[in-house]
Amino acid sequence: MRLVNLLRSTASASAVAAVAFGFAGAAQAQDGQASSVDDIIVTAQKREQSLQDVPIVVTSLSAEVLQDAGVRDIKDLQILTPGLTVTSTTTEASTTARIRGVGTVGDNPGLESSVGIVIDGVYRSRNGVGFGDLGELSRIEVLKGPQGTLFGKNTSAGVINIITEAPSFTPEVNAEITGGNYGHFGISGSATGPINDTVAFRLYAATRQRDGFYDVNTGDGPRTRTDDANQDFYTLRGQLLVLPSDTASVRLIADYSRREEYCCVGVQVRTGPTYPFIDAQSNGTGQRPPAAGFGFLPFSRTAFANRETDQEIEDMGLSAEANIDLDLFGGSTLTSISSWRSWETVNGQDSDFTGADIAYRLPNDDFYSRVRNITQEFRLAGATDTWDWLVGVFATRENVSRGDTFFLGADYAPVLSFQLSAALNAAVPAFPVSPGIIPCFTRTAQTALGLQQCLGTGGAVMGGGPTFTPGQTFEDRYSQRSDSIALFTNNTWSLTEQFDITLGLRYTYDSKRLLGVQSNLGANQLTCAAALGNAAVITGVLGASAPAILARHCLPWTNPFYNNRGVSESVNDSNLSGTIKAAYRFNESVLVYGSYARGYKSFGYNQDRVQNGITPVASLFFPSEEVDSYELGIKTTLFNRSMLLNATYFDQTFTDFQLNTFLGTAFVVESIPELTSRGVDADFLWFTPIEGLTLGGGVTYTDAEYGRFTAADLAIPGNFPGISLLPGATPSFAPEWSYVGSINFNRSIGNGLEFGFSLSGKYMTDYNTGSDLLPFKEQEGFGTLNGRISIGAEDERWTLEAWAQNLTDEEYTQVAYNGFLQGGGFASTQQPDGSFYNPATDTQTIDAFLGAPRTYGVTLRLKY
Repeated sequence: MRLVNLLRSTASASAVAAVAFGFAGAAQAQDGQASSVDDIIVTAQKREQSLQDVPIVVTSLSAEVLQDAGVRDIKDLQILTPGLTVTSTTTEASTTARIRGVGTVGDNPGLESSVGIVIDGVYRSRNGVGFGDLGELSRIEVLKGPQGTLFGKNTSAGVINIITEAPSFTPEVNAEITGGNYGHFGISGSATGPINDTVAFRLYAATRQRDGFYDVNTGDGPRTRTDDANQDFYTLRGQLLVLPSDTASVRLIADYSRREEYCCVGVQVRTGPTYPFIDAQSNGTGQRPPAAGFGFLPFSRTAFANRETDQEIEDMGLSAEANIDLDLFGGSTLTSISSWRSWETVNGQDSDFTGADIAYRLPNDDFYSRVRNITQEFRLAGATDTWDWLVGVFATRENVSRGDTFFLGADYAPVLSFQLSAALNAAVPAFPVSPGIIPCFTRTAQTALGLQQCLGTGGAVMGGGPTFTPGQTFEDRYSQRSDSIALFTNNTWSLTEQFDITLGLRYTYDSKRLLGVQSNLGANQLTCAAALGNAAVITGVLGASAPAILARHCLPWTNPFYNNRGVSESVNDSNLSGTIKAAYRFNESVLVYGSYARGYKSFGYNQDRVQNGITPVASLFFPSEEVDSYELGIKTTLFNRSMLLNATYFDQTFTDFQLNTFLGTAFVVESIPELTSRGVDADFLWFTPIEGLTLGGGVTYTDAEYGRFTAADLAIPGNFPGISLLPGATPSFAPEWSYVGSINFNRSIGNGLEFGFSLSGKYMTDYNTGSDLLPFKEQEGFGTLNGRISIGAEDERWTLEAWAQNLTDEEYTQVAYNGFLQGGGFASTQQPDGSFYNPATDTQTIDAFLGAPRTYGVTLRLKY
């Protein structure tokens, strides 16, 4: 049957998408809801297949399940997916997805994602684009493990494949109004229908506002806003479905979204010994007082920030997907997907996360990240009785720009002076110095002269005379161009009616070029220059402690070696990735499979100031990340096709794992030689005999571990002390157990009414939230629960819903990190276990970005 006839005879918009676009929709039962396992259709191999026929671990979530769980973005998605965690840090643009304990951390746009996001067939190059209103969803598929063949750029840990509702030739209008706690208000609306016999449209618009989750103590100011992590954004999305002939379809999509919010402050979860001095600099309102013995602090949503955290994120794009039936090779379909996208973020930052005015970034055009890219994909696919085949080509050009800037506040010099005083006391205990701003040592004239010069002309930081001055201290610009082209094929042979072999291959060629200029502003670099000019005198007085003292004067934002420093690097590389799978069906209810896959994540550049000691590193390059993955699974369909019960063992070994970590003063990217992730994924779904009742759940067991490595294995050996807890340890965000469960019920109760309720929950065992694995960044096991109750008309003309997210108000940490210039977590000498961590000398203040509290509200939906 020809394509257009199918489209015109189908009233369901989801079925329109399924037929028209091959991978853009899900087949449903006639009433629009799945009623058996056979109704669950996925496109994990770029063609429609029953979930139970696909030899891949896929979590497929329908529009109904997503709506019942309150899923609007990828962060909400994790409550339905075992083994998936999604976190945000200094801005909502810095969102990271991880699968089976593996993901790419960091605020740096030079890093691509281990977990890829694809929306309506278009690869999105950064996870942050998935944190927003995704609009009207048809379904979401979470593919676990490396995807090295079919989904745009290669990904090493998995893919989140998002399919939105396509235009329908059946007219329909929807509206939604929501109100909730924290001043939450949202309104959205959509319309779809025919323009003429060959063109249908869909329009969607939404706006949402909410007050912040944090109370903010503004300390020294000038910040005046006393809440943070608010929500204020809008989204527009327009689509056309064009059927120019009986054998062709075209889907055009344009979307635009903008966020203007305040995000993100952190709270202290451990306040270290630097507290008295920092607190004094902000009139006694700079930090939370420390706990006894500098232990963990009780959970609190009170943050300290004297500078603004304005956040602006703009995302827009165009895409066109064309499908043409051809008579080639016994019948085939040519698919073309073209896209242009632009994503940009600008935000302010209180870099020290205290009420003291130490360091900050202003929300202006000097501090931004921008990603613009175009993609083109062609696929030709067909099938015979024994062979499903696909060949294609994918090309993209991506331009990444980053502007970085840094300001020193009025309290920077006193705080650094305090830190140096402590260091000098420790270095020369025979000549004690009092905390605070103190003169240089005066044992002899030579020593006095030397130390006055070492601390800056006339004594600088601790000696009266010129010192670090408030204001902008550097302005850097980076521009990266990435070109990638790939040839790929994915083919399944049915050797018998029961036995299938799948072979996928992808050859990728990547080329990246980085240009940049690093510029110092003002006179703050002179203090470091004076110290370096007297290095011999300092070493004579301080001995082995001298390098640490010099490094404090020559931190990246005051280091003269960066002044007018040009950056120019380019690298080309190629990679062969792919998969081979064997699947054997014992009967219509049991399928077993085994697979091997090679995944790949491209090399890149750390667009930041990176130094080894006090010397800027010669190259910002880091190599590609690769993974070899083995899986052995079983898929079963039980109780007259009403239940699925699937389980898969996985064994993944990553080489050159791209670790981005904050070491207290700078982000560094290191390639960890080996990371393994082994375990089991299992899930079930049961359409119960009770009308309208569906039960679902899943579990992921993960045994993840870094391989053993030493400083000699790193690109910058000097980084080893700060990550010396990693060798042989469990990576961050890799809980041993991750459980999800859900119950959904919708049923007519008479008089034209329908009643429904749902509960969705997730529990994860303990894991560390810091990439350096400091003990105070540990998160205990916790669970979250979302729920809703609804009543409405059977024909869905109206539905009233009461809902709650994090129903039990679970208190947990998203990400914990080192407080800026607030102590140190690692010792200066290596410990017997090989690490540099010594609990007795751990003085590090630990801050954290928290998980969302309980939110609740009421939603009214109208449909015509």
